[in-house]
Amino acid sequence: MSRRTASGVHPTVPRDAGTALRRWFRTHRRPLPWRRDRDPYRIWVAEVLLQQTRVEQAIPYYDRFLARFPTVTALAHARVSDVMKAWEGAGYYARARHLHAAARVIDSSFGGAVPRTVPELETLPGVGPYIARAVASLAFDAHEVALEANALRVAARWTREEGDVRTATVRDRLRSALEPLLPDRDVGQFNEAVMELGETVCRPRAPLCGRCPVRTYCRAHLELDDPGSVPRPPVRAPRPHVVAAVAVLEHRGRWLVQLRPPKGLLGGLWEFPGGKVEPSETPRDAARRELREETGIVAPALASLGAVEHAYSHFSVTLHVFAGSVASLPPAARGRWVTPRGLGRLPRPKATEKVAELVERSRDRASPGSGSRPDRTPAGPPSAVGGQACPTPAQAAPVSTARSRARH
Repeated sequence: MSRRTASGVHPTVPRDAGTALRRWFRTHRRPLPWRRDRDPYRIWVAEVLLQQTRVEQAIPYYDRFLARFPTVTALAHARVSDVMKAWEGAGYYARARHLHAAARVIDSSFGGAVPRTVPELETLPGVGPYIARAVASLAFDAHEVALEANALRVAARWTREEGDVRTATVRDRLRSALEPLLPDRDVGQFNEAVMELGETVCRPRAPLCGRCPVRTYCRAHLELDDPGSVPRPPVRAPRPHVVAAVAVLEHRGRWLVQLRPPKGLLGGLWEFPGGKVEPSETPRDAARRELREETGIVAPALASLGAVEHAYSHFSVTLHVFAGSVASLPPAARGRWVTPRGLGRLPRPKATEKVAELVERSRDRASPGSGSRPDRTPAGPPSAVGGQACPTPAQAAPVSTARSRARH
């Protein structure tokens, strides 16, 4: 049921809403690290992180990344493996690869200075309409409306937009509704205020309308019993579940790991050989097959160590872990042999960490105080060596799981 006000409300948003919002923001603005200055590089890194990560979760990753790569030039000249390692744990690793590629374009084509205009920004790898407008407005005061998830929700409620906010048509409509509210100066502050309102007050569920400085101009608040029903939530298909197996091979205290292809899910990260369990095989058979297909190694006896569970944004996985060892290295094997500590220095997925922990626990239970330990043998430089080995991992998991074409 809806409850319309006697005076009625027009679909457009009165300019007074923008004034009230900016006044509220001056008092409620959170002291976030990327708001300390208008450095376009830092704003860009923050916006990329915030695309798929909540503010509280993004802050430590932002601080760590900027400490490692304080300038565009530093990022552009870094090795991609170092960039991926600095991004480790933040997820959605394509963001890090795109940042690195875009930094190289900026360094080579823009003299190391982040472009100022939306058209120029949109030429950079991984930079779409939102990030281009956010950087242009926040760093250079460009007259642009920047609509990310929070801002889209706020704008949809202000205008009572009932269409799908994921479509370009609806986004353009919402952008047009907010453009008249843009101030003549400090446009970036207006965009930040809209996002801040969505993050802290106009929440996805149970919006705090009593605290909202713009509620008297919001159609969803004025006309609907439940303002949180706008925008309509998308109909989501059930998240698929994958069953996979991974093989951890050990040779003289080192484990065989592989680098995932640069593109796709978890691209550029290191993992143990493994993949999806096919309907006609057991997890152990799958581990042996994947090991042979991916490394050329015919596995020795593999012992089951149990399984780990992990969830990605679009699917979940049960990863069965098997371990084994070899006395000599097959000459044609593909991969890299590293110590547990060496593996820890490589960029790897969270799921791989879970597998490593399982292997370490299993080894400790089997022979306390024995075996290759992360603090004993230093890792040698990465080298493509063939060979077989069994499980003694320092990390393996969904990475391998999804690898068997079950990932994207």
